[in-house]
Amino acid sequence: MGKGGGKGHTPREAPDNLKSTQLLSVIDAISEGPIEGPVNGLHSVLVNQTPVVDRDGNTNIHGVKVVYRVGEQEQTPLEGFESSGAETVLGVQVKHDNPVTRTITAANIDRLRFTFGVQSLVKANSKGDRNPTSVRLLIQIQRDGVWVTEKDITINGKTTTQYLASVMVNNLPPRPFGIRMSRVTADSTSDQLQNNTIWSSYTEIIDVRQRYPNTAVTGLQVESEQFGSQQVTRNYHLRGRIIQVPSNYDPVARTYSGIWDGTLKPAYSNNPAWCLWDMLTHPRYGMGQRIGAADVDRWALYAIGRYCDQMVPDGFGGTEPRMTFNAYLAQQRKAWDVLTDFCSAMRCMPVWNGQRLTFVQDRPSDTVWTYTRSNVVMPDEGTPFRYSFSARKDRHNAVEVNWTDPDNGWQTSTELVEDTVAISHYGRNLVKMDAFGCTSRGQAHRAGLWLIKTELLETQTVDFSVGAEGLRHVPGDVIEVCDEDYAGVSLGGRILSVDRDRRILTLDREITLPSSGTTLISLVDGEGLPVSVDVQSVTDGVQVQVSRIPDGVAEYSVWGLKLPSLRQRLFRCVAVRENDDGTYAITAVQHVPEKESIVDNGASFDPQPGTIHGTVPPAIQHLTTEILAEEGQYQVLARWDTPRVVKGVSFSLRLNVAAEDGSDRLVSSAGTPDTQYRFRGLTPGRYTLSVRAVNSQGQQGDPASTQFSIAAPAAPSFIELTPGYFQITATPRQAVYDPTVQYEFWFSDARITDIHQVENAARYLGTALYWIAASVNIRPGRDYYFYIRAVNQVGKSAFVEAKGQASNDAAGYLDFFKGQITESHLGKELLEKVDLTEDNASKLQQFSKEWQDANDKWNAMWGVKIEQTKDGKYYVAGLGLSMEDTPDGKISQFLVAADRIAYINPANGNETPGFVMQGDQIIMNEAFLKYLIAPTITSGGDPPAFSLTPDGKLTAKNADISGHINAVSGSFTGEINATSGKFSGVIEAKEFVGDICGSKVMQGVSIRATNDERSTSTRYTDSATYQIGKTITVMANCERNGGSGAITVTININGQVKTAEVMPYTAGIPAMYQTVVFSVHTTSPVVDISVSLRVSGRYTTEASVWPLVMVSRSGNNFTN
Repeated sequence: MGKGGGKGHTPREAPDNLKSTQLLSVIDAISEGPIEGPVNGLHSVLVNQTPVVDRDGNTNIHGVKVVYRVGEQEQTPLEGFESSGAETVLGVQVKHDNPVTRTITAANIDRLRFTFGVQSLVKANSKGDRNPTSVRLLIQIQRDGVWVTEKDITINGKTTTQYLASVMVNNLPPRPFGIRMSRVTADSTSDQLQNNTIWSSYTEIIDVRQRYPNTAVTGLQVESEQFGSQQVTRNYHLRGRIIQVPSNYDPVARTYSGIWDGTLKPAYSNNPAWCLWDMLTHPRYGMGQRIGAADVDRWALYAIGRYCDQMVPDGFGGTEPRMTFNAYLAQQRKAWDVLTDFCSAMRCMPVWNGQRLTFVQDRPSDTVWTYTRSNVVMPDEGTPFRYSFSARKDRHNAVEVNWTDPDNGWQTSTELVEDTVAISHYGRNLVKMDAFGCTSRGQAHRAGLWLIKTELLETQTVDFSVGAEGLRHVPGDVIEVCDEDYAGVSLGGRILSVDRDRRILTLDREITLPSSGTTLISLVDGEGLPVSVDVQSVTDGVQVQVSRIPDGVAEYSVWGLKLPSLRQRLFRCVAVRENDDGTYAITAVQHVPEKESIVDNGASFDPQPGTIHGTVPPAIQHLTTEILAEEGQYQVLARWDTPRVVKGVSFSLRLNVAAEDGSDRLVSSAGTPDTQYRFRGLTPGRYTLSVRAVNSQGQQGDPASTQFSIAAPAAPSFIELTPGYFQITATPRQAVYDPTVQYEFWFSDARITDIHQVENAARYLGTALYWIAASVNIRPGRDYYFYIRAVNQVGKSAFVEAKGQASNDAAGYLDFFKGQITESHLGKELLEKVDLTEDNASKLQQFSKEWQDANDKWNAMWGVKIEQTKDGKYYVAGLGLSMEDTPDGKISQFLVAADRIAYINPANGNETPGFVMQGDQIIMNEAFLKYLIAPTITSGGDPPAFSLTPDGKLTAKNADISGHINAVSGSFTGEINATSGKFSGVIEAKEFVGDICGSKVMQGVSIRATNDERSTSTRYTDSATYQIGKTITVMANCERNGGSGAITVTININGQVKTAEVMPYTAGIPAMYQTVVFSVHTTSPVVDISVSLRVSGRYTTEASVWPLVMVSRSGNNFTN
């Protein structure tokens, strides 16, 4: 630095004085109307997940204007939103010698808004001061072929970030016309002047006051500068649709007054029963055009709705309705799927009872009928009631319930519900479910607990048959089953005689009263309803004195006994089917009425036994099978255990194999006192094994079953490849887990085109569940191929190919090599610090060593290094050679330790290095590479002009490609110029050059009558996703074939009608012809067309009409 005089200067930075003040204006269509509206004013409006005002009324986001319309038929337009615009994003740089031009073709626009600005605007002088500057732009419109300047704009000030502004241009010329943005100021050629100008977008604006009838809409305006470059999102907390609810219902208080007469009234409600009614009966968005109000059982929904409104504990010390429904239905789905989702929110199911759609809810209800051995069909095998049990895998004890959490920004939260007792006994069995329309944690918890208790408590299914006289219930009714075979005691039969004076019933079989407790007997009264009365005494086993005899109890009617020591066995009917012999087959599932209290009130009930025979046989758990090969045949070893040990229990086994016709064929049955059994001599097939415990009285416990296959395994469904450093881990996955399957692993550096040659061309690695292929020869950036097949005791599957690469993490490889080098003897020697006690001390050392390790392997190293300490800092320069034996094999190394490594070619006095490594960087003058692997490539500049990232994303400011481009998708903001092209899919555009026309011949109509009218119709649906103008032309070709009556043709196109009387009668002309033409221009995407033919007069007239419809979308090819 030379000598000099004068005072130093501190560069000055002028403040930024340019700020974008653009206003975001958007209209959101929220819902089919009408709706109730926002819950809490502006607090219910969330911009970027933030309420506009907080709960106390303090403003969070300034400059927000919100206007609501709730979706009425006659609602007024939104004030301040009298125009709609279509913005075209450009984002192009405007340069002095290259104006940017676009063409406007839209016919109905009224104004144009230009959005433009600078990327930064600052000028630096020679002293480093950064000051304001200016740039000038022109906005021009082509009028009559001449460019006319509409706006002369100068941006003056300073900003170091992007600044955008907008101007409006009115009085637009006839379409099409050109628009252009030009830069008057010369382009900057120095980093000291930053004034790049951009044309961000232009917006085509139509001035129109839209009412949006029957649509709830919100208009929102907000200053976008508050959000920077973030995309502005909007959310609204609303009370939704005004729906039809019972006339005696207060939806706010959730109370009911008096007796409902079946009439409805409009009100807002989130009761799921009436939300479902709205979806089923509404003619626009529901099923109202396919199913009428009379076809839906409103009385069943009324009972369900009252049940949903009952208050239950919310889990936080308060109460809440048992079930509510709060959801947006934002996409079209199958009606049955929506119906079942609604029903899932109310614990019910839809049932068609033969007359209307009704609903059955899982809630406690009265028993409608009692079935005993005396009023059901007795099959030949003598077992009228046949029971089955749910599989253990279907009895879940942990549920993850997904629900919409208001405290989580209305995002999905997960509520975990567990039955810890069941988990401790049977292990964790988890299932996931979605609580449809649920916004309450308490309701989500109850939904999960209901699922768990249903699967754990209601495990039985009963099947039996009855005659027509015994069919006394419909699906959904609760019935009682008194099965003396199951209970071990007489529980039901027929009444032989009735003595009303002494209140004595004579039964068809003997019963025994318990020594304590109250015994009830169920009788059928004159109205066919079950009535329970107290049993006071029993004489001779069959003479039963009761507390009273209900009216209508008749001889040979059914009775059922309810003992205090036995649980009442209730079932809910789920199916009634008519058999070929005139009987009816009943299927019912176990019903536990105590479940409601367990789920809703937290109560827990200990179940009573359903039999008098001591201890019920234990259930089977942990049933497993193991397949073993035995001289070409196979044996299966089955093992299981029970939750408790019971004396005198044996086990019954049944083994079935799937036959070719889809049925199951019994292969073997056996009994054993042990908890394992071996089946021998089995052939390949798909087997089902069931095991159940049997006690000394012949009672059977809950069964368990499992399926297994004796077959070669299926090929892996996919191979999971995990890259590592010089290694690849291959993990095969099966579509269905099979613990008996392992995998053969074969490896190849090149792809094997013929899969049958794998064993000849690939290298066998071994058999395992997964394999790590690791070697220094597995290099990054190269493809390597695994060939894997599944194997078991029976055979092998086909090979599955998987291609993978080692890790491309360069930083990770350097850390990997760091460990390899520092653990080697040469690395330790080269990097080991010598204790130089004095400052500025130095040492030159040469080392050489040979040795044999514990495995008698020869090792050697040689090197030289220079060390010095200066100002307390350690410096080293050294190099070394070594040959060492490592766990991965012999490795030779050449290591260099230095702050700088360089190569200089001294030819012709050259002093500039061609290669330098310093500061963890390599700097080269020029490189010629045969093969380059670089996960990330980037150029200089800020931002870089070119970059290629590991995920394949290529970014370039400018690209000139002269060859072929192959891409699956793309987005262009400018123009595409091409000489020709082919499209195999759908082409959609706002404007076409040339005309597009479609046509259809409608169904013809003929009449032969004195006075009659007939019509034909069709519907046209535009394939475009936006509104586009089109002309609908109907040509009705009419013919009179006889008669003198008047003939009238009426054409209706989306409500616009033309009526014409055609072909007046002319005597002597047997046939007459005439064509009626009617054209309508519309932008509606759906057009309904009908043509009516009418004849009238005193005599029979014969006439016909054959309409032709043409739809044309004009390409603006006509003038004047």
